[in-house]
Amino acid sequence: MTSFQSTLGDEPGIAEELAKGQREISIAEFFEKNKHMLGFDSGARGLVTAVKEAVDNALDATEEAGIQPDIYVEIAEAGDYYRLVIEDNGPGITKEQVPKVFGKLLYGSRFHAREQSRGQQGIGISAAVLYSQLTSGKPAKVTSRTQGSEDAEYFELVINTDQNEPEIRTEKTTSWDRPHGTRIELEMEANMRARQQLHDYILHTAVVNPHARIELREPGLDEPMKFERATDQLPKQTKEIRPHPHGVELGTLLKMLSATESYSVSGFLQEEFTRVGAKTSDKIHDAFRDRHFGREMTWRTPGATEADDLAAVVEDAVANKGKEATAAFADELVDIVVGKDRIAHGELVTIVENVAETVGEETDTSFGETVRENVVEALWPALTDDREGDVYAIVDDVTTTQKDDAGKLSMARSIATQFAETTGPADRATRDDVAEFVAWAADRTKEREDETYGETAQENIADAVWSRMRTVSDEVPKVREVADDRDVARDLLDAMRETDILAPPTDCLSPISADLVEAGLKKEFDADFYAAATRDAEVHGGDPFIVEAGIAYGGELKSEGKIDLLRFANRVPLVYQQGACTITHVVKDIGWRNYGLDQPGGSGMPNGPAVLMVHVASTNVPFTSESKDALADVPAIQDEVELAIREAARELKSYLSKRRSLQKRRKKQDVLGRILPQMATKLSEVTGRPEPNIDGALGRIMNNLTVERAVEDGEVTLTVKNYSNTNESPDITDIVSAEPAGLDGEATVVDLDGEWFVKWNPEVSSGETATLTYSVAQDASFDINVDGVETEKLTVNV
Repeated sequence: MTSFQSTLGDEPGIAEELAKGQREISIAEFFEKNKHMLGFDSGARGLVTAVKEAVDNALDATEEAGIQPDIYVEIAEAGDYYRLVIEDNGPGITKEQVPKVFGKLLYGSRFHAREQSRGQQGIGISAAVLYSQLTSGKPAKVTSRTQGSEDAEYFELVINTDQNEPEIRTEKTTSWDRPHGTRIELEMEANMRARQQLHDYILHTAVVNPHARIELREPGLDEPMKFERATDQLPKQTKEIRPHPHGVELGTLLKMLSATESYSVSGFLQEEFTRVGAKTSDKIHDAFRDRHFGREMTWRTPGATEADDLAAVVEDAVANKGKEATAAFADELVDIVVGKDRIAHGELVTIVENVAETVGEETDTSFGETVRENVVEALWPALTDDREGDVYAIVDDVTTTQKDDAGKLSMARSIATQFAETTGPADRATRDDVAEFVAWAADRTKEREDETYGETAQENIADAVWSRMRTVSDEVPKVREVADDRDVARDLLDAMRETDILAPPTDCLSPISADLVEAGLKKEFDADFYAAATRDAEVHGGDPFIVEAGIAYGGELKSEGKIDLLRFANRVPLVYQQGACTITHVVKDIGWRNYGLDQPGGSGMPNGPAVLMVHVASTNVPFTSESKDALADVPAIQDEVELAIREAARELKSYLSKRRSLQKRRKKQDVLGRILPQMATKLSEVTGRPEPNIDGALGRIMNNLTVERAVEDGEVTLTVKNYSNTNESPDITDIVSAEPAGLDGEATVVDLDGEWFVKWNPEVSSGETATLTYSVAQDASFDINVDGVETEKLTVNV
């Protein structure tokens, strides 16, 4: 102890006194003092968070039961507090489970399930109950009725924060007009300052859940906000999957090893992990062997010219087996060995065993274990006599021509020495061992030859040496051995991570789909253009995820200021902490000018009449905090968010480019429409001839599709001429006041209350003409409608 360290006095029992103040705290007690971590940091935000948690629960419950969600949200003033009521038409909750679901934190059915869901931790709705009782002192009132039950169950309850257990104040059966569902009523200290965030949450929930019907009543609304469903199609039911080998940590692996009933590592891998079959298990085994046992170095074998010398070495090692049998054994063994380019010690052992068995049967001679060991011991040094030259060839192959031969020779000599002196007779080493050999050799080469081999050169040499080493066939440890040794478990974990394994299956995910993303946007936003994209599944930390993006543009969307960004995770809107979210970071980093939106400075949130939505679906969404308001900056997710946004934005770019082109075309057409009659008149005045017919001129000049009607003595002729460079298929409806007759072609007639609709859909190739004729009474009147062709590319002369 240093002389200046202060010391305690003579009074005994200080540690004991301190220990008296220490006690275990429950999770409920912790969040009682840290409710801001769950999004209940103010009355305004607390109300929004409570609505969010209850609505998320309602959506999860109805979807799991295959029921189209009908959700009712009501906020009302109740004296000094606000009363929040949320009802759903879900399957209901059993009597035994109601107190635990609403009165116990970290109680739920989804925490251990690897599948997409809105809630996972079992905190959300019970945290809302906790916030309610903390601010108002009043119990939560829960009514739930399961399908087929005559009555509903009614509870009034609070959370015992010391024990994290529900305390039931009232329990009874009651009548309820819903055939099944759940209703929760909370009174809490709150205010409506976050009204906009509340409306955003409800609106965005309706957008991303087009299969749901949601109604919101609140103070100040003359009429309730109602969001009708846009589709009867429920989200795809997800399936739970096993963990992926790339997504587990060491502690989790040790826990799984201790709990499994498998005896072998192969069985453990195939039974406990997804995407691991027999072949993948074998690959992991090999990688595990490489890390746990190391690989054996292979060396170049001598050429056939040295076969006689090698045979002599073998014969000298074999004693008392007869001259002919010994020679046959030696010749067969040497022929196999020199026929190989490189050989490892373990491979030589196997060859010796096989030749001993074969030649032994042929010559009726027993080449036993001792003979085999003697042969391997004698032959291996002869086969590896030129280690230095072998390693030199490897070093020379992967280093630059700027390195001199003396330096390469020094590196080769030092590496070969390390193999000879530190790896035993089998020349066995791990990848880390090889790296150390090369680093040691580089240091000696610097000292002796003043030649520097930097990190890159060392890495290249180590990789080249390692690639020439072979995986051993030793039996891997059993599950219990791995579970009892942290270092061995680490070797197995590293082997799992470095093995190429198929991505996890995606049936655990339920993306919205591009079609329904568009449907949701169209349902709630009046725009001119919509586009959406759903990416293929990718993996982060062993958890699959899918990113979707949608864009609405123009129409009634606000044209001033920043675009509206809608962020979602597992179909849940993220209405707070937009600036902290990786989705926002990605949006700001995209060059939106390339896609037709204004972006001052070339970065940041773009301006314009647009709504951009991004949805991330995953079995494990990486939020930045327990309040689940923003996604963390995970590179794999960032990449997919960017790709999804760009995919949808390219469609926006095409739309805007086409719109600008059509605008220019319209201006040109308007100018021609004004000057062509003037030119015709002027030409007539100059030439003294009648004015030329210019009816078809505009269409020809503009390369338009032209539709003309000619009527003569009750005979009607519709002519379509295609002056464009693409094939066209217009939908033409000629509305006639008299019944048409004698139709030719593929036209159809529909009689609607004294008007006849002649419908014609001709296929007109570029430069071609299509004609339809029919007859009517001479006093008939006409009106025509042409769809399927942009107005700017159409000329109608009737």
